Amino acid sequence: MPTATTAPDQEKHPSPAADIAVIGGGPAGLLAAQHLAEAGYRVRVYEAQGTVGRKFLVAGHGGFNLTNAEPTSAFETRYGARQASFAQFLTHFSPADLRQWVASLGLETFVGTSGRVFPTAEYKPAQLLRAWLDRLHTLGVEINVRHRWLGFTAGGLRLHHESAGQELEVRPAAVVLALGGASWAKTGSDGHWVTAFAALGVAHAPFAPANCGAEVAWSTFFRTKVGRAPLKNIALGSGSQIVRGEVMLTEYGLEGTPAYALTPALRAALAAGPPALLHLNLKPDLTPEQLLHRLQKPRGGKSLAAFLEQTLRLGHPVATLLRELAPTAATAEPAVLAHLLQHLPVPVTGLRPLEEAISTAGGVAWDELDEHLMLRRRPGTFVAGEMLDWEAPTGGYLLQGCFSTGAWAARGVQQWLRTHQP
Repeated sequence: MPTATTAPDQEKHPSPAADIAVIGGGPAGLLAAQHLAEAGYRVRVYEAQGTVGRKFLVAGHGGFNLTNAEPTSAFETRYGARQASFAQFLTHFSPADLRQWVASLGLETFVGTSGRVFPTAEYKPAQLLRAWLDRLHTLGVEINVRHRWLGFTAGGLRLHHESAGQELEVRPAAVVLALGGASWAKTGSDGHWVTAFAALGVAHAPFAPANCGAEVAWSTFFRTKVGRAPLKNIALGSGSQIVRGEVMLTEYGLEGTPAYALTPALRAALAAGPPALLHLNLKPDLTPEQLLHRLQKPRGGKSLAAFLEQTLRLGHPVATLLRELAPTAATAEPAVLAHLLQHLPVPVTGLRPLEEAISTAGGVAWDELDEHLMLRRRPGTFVAGEMLDWEAPTGGYLLQGCFSTGAWAARGVQQWLRTHQP
């Protein structure tokens, strides 16, 4: 795993007029650091963990989709209520720019069948991070690990150097804060920065799990008989929103891309009182008429499980799932069964805990920021990444959002320093 770098020789990298501090060594912080160093500033990164890029590496365990090849007009909509802001961020640092950035590090990417963009098979997340750190070192970026940010001082920042066991103050010309959200705390995204922001009077939207599993109160029989089992090529819906893909039945409920994408809708529905209904379509490629026609074939004494397997290639655990969620209708006449297979109600009782979520909703309130992502209450301090109040589904949109906000914050720093540099 990549280790911390130290300050390069100053004769090779002469100190520019202004020092910039970047707090947080995740994708948003490191890209902001790179853009600022390329612009000629002296950049120091401070990271609380022993290494940088921990969440970046963890994200890579699930397939490492860096971004998505979806058209820009559709891509922007993935950020929900923040679409207008992210349209601007994505224009500044687009998915194409991200792929070009990877190429500049000597690695290649490809577009998968789902539109997701991955590094080619021979490259692992750690290799990309190592190449990135080499580039930052060449640019003169100084990375200081085990430096935990404690809060603001009148003219700077308080840090705790955990290896030395001492507190210090730094007074940079500008700051980029990229401290992450509040999921996967072991990677450094623990949300503790909220206390320091509250002391400054900066409002934030409460953290909530995003891209997480949905809880269903399965019976003991169902949990014992089914355990974990995939449902492939399905469609999952909440209200008017429908997402295709694959879900996994688990001992606690559902997980997988469709369930994750519907987390915002589920959160809103659960706020009105559980349960919140999902509707599962087990045969989305068939019309209702086609499905009914197949189900009208004689069963010939076969069990429901055997009949579904033979006529629709719906194997384990569909019959058990039908009996769990609609015990009376599961063995009814073909028309009822056909409707059930395409509109199976799944009562969701809750969402998985914040710590288990892939990402978080909530964060620094947008009203606290200007158009450059600078804190109105703290001029010269910019915010990027998951600290901001936004969310997006998996599939490349999360990482792209972090990269794009990091690039945008770096742009804001440069514009601000042109008129406010000491």
